[in-house]
Amino acid sequence: MNICIFCSAQDVPEKYGRDAVELATLIAKSGHTLVWGGSNYGTMRVIADAAQAAGGKVVGITTELFAPKARANADEMIVTKTLDERKKLMIERADAIVVLAGGIGTLDEATEAIALKRMRVHTKPVIVLNTDGFYEGFKAQWQRMEDEGFFTKSTETDMLVESDLVLFVDTPEKVIEHLA
Repeated sequence: MNICIFCSAQDVPEKYGRDAVELATLIAKSGHTLVWGGSNYGTMRVIADAAQAAGGKVVGITTELFAPKARANADEMIVTKTLDERKKLMIERADAIVVLAGGIGTLDEATEAIALKRMRVHTKPVIVLNTDGFYEGFKAQWQRMEDEGFFTKSTETDMLVESDLVLFVDTPEKVIEHLA
């Protein structure tokens, strides 16, 4: 299974790094391939290091703009022209998508994956690893959008209902359990 991780190219507090390392290690030890943004910085470097240290394969997908910061020893590195092409290819190459703590880029990738799933462009699991409650605000916003009628209530549309779009979990083990 190719598991795509959306995460930060920035250094993040250690509590997020620990879960990132644990998840990448579990992915590799489970025989899965890590697909990620290709950077050799921040959480992106940490997960690639952990997956490779555990004997796993890593496939990076980066852009021409970020290519100078790409990991040199990835098993495969794909370079796209634009961020849109990169996101599209990351989702296409994935059998499942996992979102770690991150910034605006991570949030952009996550919401695009969720929106595309809602429109049935893909049916892949989208799992948010909610380390230390990082995504509690996103969960609250999600609930508010549902409560105030911004989500489709009918199953008669061609779109998936919101409860089928994303799963929030608190530990790396629960990510792997859900994917098993």
